[in-house]
This record gives sequence, C-alpha cells and structure tokens, in this order.
Amino acid sequence: MCTIHKTYIGDARLMKCTEDNSVDIVVTSPPYPMIEMWDKCFSEQDASIGEAIEKTPDAAFELMHQQLDRVWRRCYDVLKGGGFLCINIGDATRTINGKFKLYNNHTRISDFCNSIGFTTLPNIIWRKQTNAPNKFMGSGMLPCGAYVTLEHEWILLFRKGDKRQYKTQSQKQERMESSFFWEERNVWFSDVWDVKGTKQKMERSGSRERSAAYPFEIPYRLINMFSQKGDVVLDPFLGTGTTMQAALMCGRNSEGYEIDSSLKELIEHGIATMDVDMCNHYIKQRFDRHVRYIEDRKTQGKDVKHFNVKLNVPVMTGQEEQITFNYITSIHKNQDGFYEADYEDSSDMSNIPFQLIKQII
Repeated sequence: MCTIHKTYIGDARLMKCTEDNSVDIVVTSPPYPMIEMWDKCFSEQDASIGEAIEKTPDAAFELMHQQLDRVWRRCYDVLKGGGFLCINIGDATRTINGKFKLYNNHTRISDFCNSIGFTTLPNIIWRKQTNAPNKFMGSGMLPCGAYVTLEHEWILLFRKGDKRQYKTQSQKQERMESSFFWEERNVWFSDVWDVKGTKQKMERSGSRERSAAYPFEIPYRLINMFSQKGDVVLDPFLGTGTTMQAALMCGRNSEGYEIDSSLKELIEHGIATMDVDMCNHYIKQRFDRHVRYIEDRKTQGKDVKHFNVKLNVPVMTGQEEQITFNYITSIHKNQDGFYEADYEDSSDMSNIPFQLIKQII
C-alpha cells in the first residue's frame, strides 16, 4: 500500500491538473471574506474588491464570495458522485466607517453550494478553545452597545449526488477496513467539536505573517469520517499543507493547490520532514484509546459482544470487526517529483492475549 501526494502552485478556481470526477473528498479552509488579513488576497484577484471595502462593504463581501464561488463550482466538477465537500469557515465581524456588522460567511457559502447541486448535510460547530473568557467587544459592561464575541467557526458539509455505492465484495471489504470505533463515532459525529486551535505565526519570511491553518485534528477526523483508504483528498486552499499531512496519516492520496508560490517550499518541507515514529504514534493512539475504553466498560460490568481478530481486541459492533491500521514505513519524493508514503499492516495482534496488550503498548 502506498499513497501519492501532489502539490500544485496555481489558481484553485481552475484546478487544471485535476480531472473531473476524480476526487473522493474535498477538505479545506478558504480565506475568510471580510477578515482584514485576507483583504489583499481577495483584492489581488479582483481590484474592485479593494475599492469597495471602505465605500460599499456589502458589495465587497459579495465580490469576495464570487471569487470563492468559482472554487466551489470547480470542486463540484472534480468530485465523484457520492463525494464530500467539507469547508471550515468563520463568520466575520468588522467595523467600517464606524459601523459594526456581522458578515455571515457560512450562510453565503451554504446558499451557493446548495444552488449548484450539492446536498447540504448537518454542519459542525467548531468551538475554539483559544479564546479567553474575558474578551468582549463594544461598550464592555454597559448595555445596548456591547456585542457577542464569536468563539466558534463552522465546518460545512455537503455531498455530491446520492450516497456512495458499494456493489462488489472487495469494495465492501475496503470500506469495513476503514471503519472507526464506536466511541470515535460518538465524538466525531457530534455537531459541536471542542478542538484546540493551532499556532498561527509563520516562522518564515516571504509570505503572510499568520498561517491561518486549522488544527491537524480537524482534517484528520473529516478524512476518516467521509472517505476510505486509497481515496483521493483535495484541498484547493492548501496553505501550509495540514490537509495533505492528515491525508498521508489516514492512508489516502491527496492533491492540493496553493496560489502563493512562496508557500511551496514550506508545504513540501512539512511533508518531507514528517517523523514516521511520531506519525505512527498518533495513529496508534486510536488503538490505545479504544483499549482503555473497553477496559473501562468491562470494569463497569457492561458487555462487549464483538471482536476484531486483526487487532485482537473486543469491539462494540460488527461493523468494527475488520478495522485495520496501516503504519507508515517511509516518506520520500518519487521520480515524478511528488511525495510518496509507504505503509505496512501492523494491525495483526492475533497472537497477543488481550490482557497483555496494555503492557506491550
């Protein structure tokens, strides 16, 4: 088993290197319209945006989204039927010419994606843990002039067409091997995620000062939830490459586009220097957490009726009996200039008694 990870420097609105109906899932976080740090980025795509921000901010908001609309339309084209579009976006608050206002980014994106044919699915609220509880905007403790502080972002979920079909036995088996644990499902498929934010300051020159990257756990969860091993993950706003790194850890192929050419070296460096041992430790933590969950359940006197022979561990449902973990053996650049990861199936613990697993790990 191996995966290929391709970085392209180019316009995400075109995605010329990606064929139609070739992608299984899009996981991305675009520039946020009406957040000041992204004004220059949007204005470089359409000069009228820069002119409108101070004069007609509502018009600027719409023009910014029209730039994003072209990306979402192209995402629809490159996705396979049954594929998912996952967008992390925050709403914006901003004072322009003395007027404070909310710019509702998530609603604008949802409306457009629905209009071009995507099926809108229940969204996730990412409640960020980085905001201090004493932050406030407006008149402080005085009524009638204070404003609610935004302490969450949205993860919008869409599907192209009907549900993915699994017609052959091999397709069904591949799906089963990519399953997640019962207790993971209970956390991941909640509509509120408490995930700590990530470091934003860029440790290099030649690009923007803040990365605006989402934490690794967000794309890692989404890729596991809505795709399976060997699938193709696309990020049209690659940034520092977090989505591509998560895809590699999940055993998926990936493609990414970034318009800022100064980030190419950073993206490739981030993949090339991924520590294999640390990656495998992150993957293995899923198994460790499951072992602890099963032990706690048995301590409470509750039954666990199913068993995963490959992992040699009890599981809650029959759908978990074929879960496998593929650990990374190497990450290197291939002859075509793309990064390649090789894996081994290290999930076979059939000769290890369950009561000894905890000691061994």
